[in-house]
Amino acid sequence: MSIRALPMRKVRITDAFWSSRQRLMTDVTIPYMERILRDEVPGAEKSHAISNFRMAAGEESGEFYGMVFQDSDVAKWLEAAAYSLALGDDPALSARVDDVVALIGRAQQADGYLNTYFTVKEPENRFKNLLECHELYCAGHMIEAGVALYEAAGKRELLDICIRLADHIADRFMLEEGIPGHQEIELALMRLYRVTGCRRYLDMAMRFLDLRGQDPNWFAKHTPPHPGVHYGGYDIDPKDTVYNQSDVPVREQTTARGHAVRQVYMLAAMADAAHATGDERLRHACERMFDAITQRQMYVTGAIGSNAHHESFTSDYDLPPDRCYGETCAAVAMAFFAKNMLALDADGRYADLLELEIYNAALAGMQMDGKRFFYVNPLEVDPAVAGKAPGYEHVLTERPQWHSCACCPPNLARLIASLGGYLWSEDGNTVYSHLLIGSKAAAGPAEISVKSAYPWEGRAEYVIQRSSVPFELAIHIPSHAENAVLQKNGKHAQIRMEKGYAYLHVQDGDKIKISFDMLPRRVYTDARVADTAGKTALARGPLLYCFEGIDNPGGLKASKLPEDAEVHVLDYDEKLLGGIVPMEAAGLFAIPYYAWSNRGKNEMRVFMNES
Repeated sequence: MSIRALPMRKVRITDAFWSSRQRLMTDVTIPYMERILRDEVPGAEKSHAISNFRMAAGEESGEFYGMVFQDSDVAKWLEAAAYSLALGDDPALSARVDDVVALIGRAQQADGYLNTYFTVKEPENRFKNLLECHELYCAGHMIEAGVALYEAAGKRELLDICIRLADHIADRFMLEEGIPGHQEIELALMRLYRVTGCRRYLDMAMRFLDLRGQDPNWFAKHTPPHPGVHYGGYDIDPKDTVYNQSDVPVREQTTARGHAVRQVYMLAAMADAAHATGDERLRHACERMFDAITQRQMYVTGAIGSNAHHESFTSDYDLPPDRCYGETCAAVAMAFFAKNMLALDADGRYADLLELEIYNAALAGMQMDGKRFFYVNPLEVDPAVAGKAPGYEHVLTERPQWHSCACCPPNLARLIASLGGYLWSEDGNTVYSHLLIGSKAAAGPAEISVKSAYPWEGRAEYVIQRSSVPFELAIHIPSHAENAVLQKNGKHAQIRMEKGYAYLHVQDGDKIKISFDMLPRRVYTDARVADTAGKTALARGPLLYCFEGIDNPGGLKASKLPEDAEVHVLDYDEKLLGGIVPMEAAGLFAIPYYAWSNRGKNEMRVFMNES
């Protein structure tokens, strides 16, 4: 199949739930992040990222500050800003973006190299430590920003900077063997290939993928000693081939291991490469890994990476809710992976995963005011031990203003701002609707508008307009939907179901209504997940729910949710947490998981003891 995602410039989200969050991005979060990058927010963790570029350009004196990958924060902010400009005209933001891009151009070296850490601090060590130094990772994020500014905002300057950067990388690594320590450049090169049509970037992405795991001792052979230097915040053992997934060739991998974000960034790139090349072994590896993660290594919220040690996967079914790491970046990466798998196959499993991530694990990473962010997203928090007791140092009760390692906030911003690009795909005479999110799309031969009551109600309406010819519309029916009914122009619709999608023929003027029951449901983990044995969670529609101490003053540790207790869906409350539908059972009050920690320090639990 040759399924192509509909570009976000052809989609406008009108959904009440998501359009408000996109406005939050454009009006609050993206400007706030820019101030952070310029060190203009009192009390927030220092960034100094813009100053690093000024120093690299020779326009400011001082010491490089921050992580070795500090440049990537600026790149992801630029990508989010590109999508913001596509959502609405903002001349002031556009001018500021141009200023930052011009600064980046001045910081770029004559040969195309671009990295402020090594330009300012260690120019003699460029590309000498691929395991830890994130040069290719930073380059990847900058390339993605360049592509986004060109595609979404019509700006060419950063794309040209990134073409010089990518050519510099290809000039070196098409001849010299090299493996990225932190996967990301593979994703970026695939995007650059698609926007330029230059085969060289596809070949470079494939070379990075193909080399990984061919020699498990590669990093041990090529990582120089550096006593006392901690490039990533901690020492990475070059012999730990599981950590960066270099022990097995990518086409032979069967289970997720090591650093969660690196693993899934690589899988997203593998899926994109399989789509571009028709490489069936690469595709089958992605399918195996998708099953391994979603069936044995993922929390019910969609969070992945259960261990704080190196932000990693551990063994199958090791999913403790209270020590869950669940990095926000990992949830964003899972959304990337799901989107790219939908280009390989219109399979409802991938759309279900995408829905799970955006409504739960990813969205929980941001405060509802758009100015505070979680790096770690546990499923259970006890204020008595969170951030204090050994083993719980990473667990927080409240979102900070920023982080010293700030990869997650701009990653989430670029996902939400670009969400329109995740909703629709097309293939020949078929248009696919992956998510029940209200939107207007110029898809295939028609304009399609969707009005949706999701995620609070199970109903949506599709209106086909300005269609020159009949075509096939495929609507994803979420796996949790019960008693789904589709009507076409007021009558029962003739459909065929395939892999979770309802296919029907439509033409100009048709109205398609979908409705289904959104009953509350209890969620249980596999019996092999020891930490949640005898416990249950609540869900409704795409949303997982949780319990907070502020709503349940009797305490949650000893509370139980009897097996026979009826779960009541309460009325929509527009004044509570930005507007939610709460639930109640056995005297316990539950809210959507994404909304927790917006009312001060709190105990929180997703899973409750079931008696």
